[in-house]
Amino acid sequence: MPSLSAILLLMLAALLAGFIDAVVGGGGLITVPALMIALPTGTPLPTLLGTNKVVACTGTTMAAGKFLWSGTLSWREMVRPVAASALGASGGVWLTYRIHGDFLRPVMLVLLVAMLAFTLLKPDLGHVHAPRFGLGHQRGLTTLIAMVLGCYDGFFGPGTGSLLIFLFVAVLGFDFLRASALAKSVNWASNLTAMGLFLWQGSWIPSVALSMAAANGAGGYLGARVALSKGSHWVRGVFIGVVGALILRLGWQVLHV
Repeated sequence: MPSLSAILLLMLAALLAGFIDAVVGGGGLITVPALMIALPTGTPLPTLLGTNKVVACTGTTMAAGKFLWSGTLSWREMVRPVAASALGASGGVWLTYRIHGDFLRPVMLVLLVAMLAFTLLKPDLGHVHAPRFGLGHQRGLTTLIAMVLGCYDGFFGPGTGSLLIFLFVAVLGFDFLRASALAKSVNWASNLTAMGLFLWQGSWIPSVALSMAAANGAGGYLGARVALSKGSHWVRGVFIGVVGALILRLGWQVLHV
């Protein structure tokens, strides 16, 4: 059990993570390393991930609710991708207990670098909401993206929100604000499903998870509120910063394995 000072630092990390995650994803970049530092050496990986999912689920719930209440996207457009994400996350958690996810780090690093380069080379990307497909094709692609990334989130996780936003912008033609709103709902479903399965297995630390969850929820609400007031241009800038930080973090892990 971490000390009171460690719990307070974890709550501060969770607050910041909730704010960033609500805007462009990547909150796990803050909470997972913080938990690795604060929790005792030898804490099982599923226990660490389960604790983090309780934290992340609270933040995504607050953020998704704020976006949904704002009317940025219709809730009807979220039903299929949310269900697909939950299904994918179930498979991802199943894999967590059977396969070690370290091999995904180099793959994820390459994807993030390509994603950042593409965004920087297209300065107008995501500024205007201009869907590239008819409604039927758009729903099909959104569902497919949500299922694949939901599985990834249940199995490994880092960068899920950022990847979702990028794909919704680059593939579907959404602006960054709408992409962020949809990504948060999809990420909420994968987090909720993964959290339930980890808790069912007893893979979490209640005292740590619940204290961090309260702070993360507050951060998620604030992040969504600021994103809605600032608009797509501001979200794009934060997206670039968070993806750059993810690249540095994963790059360090790959080099030091």
